[in-house]
Amino acid sequence: MEERERRIANNEILYRSVNEKIEDLNEAFGTLTDTMTVVCECGDAACAEQIQLELSTYERVRAEPTHFVVLPGHVVPDVESVVETGDGFEIVRKDAGEAAELAEEHDPRS
Repeated sequence: MEERERRIANNEILYRSVNEKIEDLNEAFGTLTDTMTVVCECGDAACAEQIQLELSTYERVRAEPTHFVVLPGHVVPDVESVVETGDGFEIVRKDAGEAAELAEEHDPRS
């Protein structure tokens, strides 16, 4: 795998982990609503932009280890493909290969 692809995959894995902790905090404090705010899971390590999602959408993304939620324009087309577009976000799937394998290997729900 190219170093660039590995860096992008590792950044996305890190942001996914952060969002899992955000969800845990929502549950721990009993403030669950129909939505939650997550950090963009794009491959840009400098990005910390936030996305408002319905909980059901977040759970659907987390059900697939190779799926990540990003802001429009944050997709890396040579590494991932858009599988769904929503209001202010896109869901991407890591393309087959080592980056997808890395995402699956580091899935906190597996």
